[in-house]
Amino acid sequence: MQDLLFSIVIACYNQQDFVRESVHSALSQRHESKEVIVVDDASQDGTAEILHGFGESIAFVKLTHNQGACAARNRGASLARGKYLVFLDGDDVLMPWALDTYSRLISAGTPTIILGHAAVCRKDVPRLREQDLPREIRFVEYPRFFAKDRPWIYNTSTLIVERAVFCATDGWSPEIFYQDIQDFLNKIGTAGKTTLLLAPATVWYRFHNTNASYKVPAFIDGIYLLLVKAKAGLYAGGRQHRLERSAWFGGLIFYWVKKAFSCHLYSLGFKLFTSKAWFIMLASIRRGAAWLTGRRPVQILPLEHACRSNESAMRTVNGSFA
Repeated sequence: MQDLLFSIVIACYNQQDFVRESVHSALSQRHESKEVIVVDDASQDGTAEILHGFGESIAFVKLTHNQGACAARNRGASLARGKYLVFLDGDDVLMPWALDTYSRLISAGTPTIILGHAAVCRKDVPRLREQDLPREIRFVEYPRFFAKDRPWIYNTSTLIVERAVFCATDGWSPEIFYQDIQDFLNKIGTAGKTTLLLAPATVWYRFHNTNASYKVPAFIDGIYLLLVKAKAGLYAGGRQHRLERSAWFGGLIFYWVKKAFSCHLYSLGFKLFTSKAWFIMLASIRRGAAWLTGRRPVQILPLEHACRSNESAMRTVNGSFA
């Protein structure tokens, strides 16, 4: 049997309104070398019943008690056979060309990590049109994640990582939910070549009333926890990559300072800014240096070969959203 290239790992909890679309989008991928693993984190609504309806087309695990998204993702990853893990939250949706895009990037450069590109939707996933089919891929390559010189929206559903690299760490940290992806990226920040996808978008990231991103105080607490772990030397790279990691933290801190102020949480934002200002300074210096010396170049690959097969995939996905 030919080795699988992709294992799509979907973790969900009480997402009966969204999970059917999420799983359909994974199964509808035209790339044949894939498997779909779904872990239900002891949902109390009708999520499990919906997932049972997919039968043997998915590998389905229902946890007996709620353990959190990170533990659910780890359980799914432990069952995976693919060379690359494609994580997908149960309320997000893969676009029909997602795996074709990732496969093309892998063929071109064999990255350890791919940072996908998300488009935001408000609850309902927009129907795709023929003119939405992408004709090219725009991306940037880096020797490691910490060398990234362009912004990226941190989203679990746009993270693709070699399974061997994932297994070399302890995976997602179950004790961290807010800033979970930032914690995991710190673990693999020096693991190897990282490809940042600029276009096309490969995931619909869904905003709805229960999104965790609205809980600003919890995310700011998460930053402090990550900084404690970094100071204790629990992240990859050690002192050799300390400045790179610190500059990356600076960008993260600045984002949540702005977020706190925009939510009128002035004391939280001011405390974070004043106590961690030197991280922000490092991020500013790094951004200025990139502006002066030039960022790493954008590369382009054609995606024409996938467009015809993705037309039928697009119709399948649109039908599942009707």
